[in-house]
Amino acid sequence: MRKQIKSITIGSFDGIHLAHKRLIDQAELLVVIERNCGYLTPGYKRSIYTRKPCAFYLFEKIKSLTPEEFVEKIKQDFPLLEKIVVGYDFHFGKEKRGNAEHLKELFGGEVVIVDEVSKKEIPVHSRTIKQYLKEGNISMVTDLLGRYYLIDGQIISGQGLGKKELVPTLNLLVRHYQLPLEGVYATQTKIKDQWLPSVSFLGHRATTDDSFAVETHVLGGDIGSIKGIASIQFVAFIRENKKFNGLDALRQAIIKDIQEAKKILTC
Repeated sequence: MRKQIKSITIGSFDGIHLAHKRLIDQAELLVVIERNCGYLTPGYKRSIYTRKPCAFYLFEKIKSLTPEEFVEKIKQDFPLLEKIVVGYDFHFGKEKRGNAEHLKELFGGEVVIVDEVSKKEIPVHSRTIKQYLKEGNISMVTDLLGRYYLIDGQIISGQGLGKKELVPTLNLLVRHYQLPLEGVYATQTKIKDQWLPSVSFLGHRATTDDSFAVETHVLGGDIGSIKGIASIQFVAFIRENKKFNGLDALRQAIIKDIQEAKKILTC
């Protein structure tokens, strides 16, 4: 397939946010620079958010290439290439010596440089979205991504307290994603290809064993024993994580969280 491609866009495409989509719209294929570290959208999962094919270059494999060597590799991998689309802040090659203007000189074909994209006067960058996540500002995260922020993980056994003493939850082992601020969120949880309204907690269980957890309660009752992978979309922030004076106080807080999540998800 690569041998037929005439236009590509190059970048990390972490999150496939609104600015990335401006680049993607102008190319046939994405060349994704994969660094294998804390991501909004790790690895191959970027391809979920675009209909365009993706080619992955591992950063560790190409970081020693000079700008000239990198462009030569691109030409070899895509022999019919006529156009490259990059962002205004694109850098490439060893020690980031190459930039978008340098790419024009080295490539010889058409190079489209896309200007900075803003939403609500906020420049759209992955690092900005990560910062809003750390602050629990889910509204801005959604605006800059152009979709709800999503994580997924393997369903694992929890403390066992939820179903017995509090509310039944699914516990997820989540890896590689940038997680939001510790706290409680109105969410949607995907189980067996079905999105269900939910309230989710992530953070240290300060009231019980202080272990870190990502857990979600599907609104409307106990869904029983589930295995496999579950996904969570963050719709709105409800409150920060806090320590309560015993299980009774925690239970009352969870009831309020559920009521708040229902209001948010049904409005």
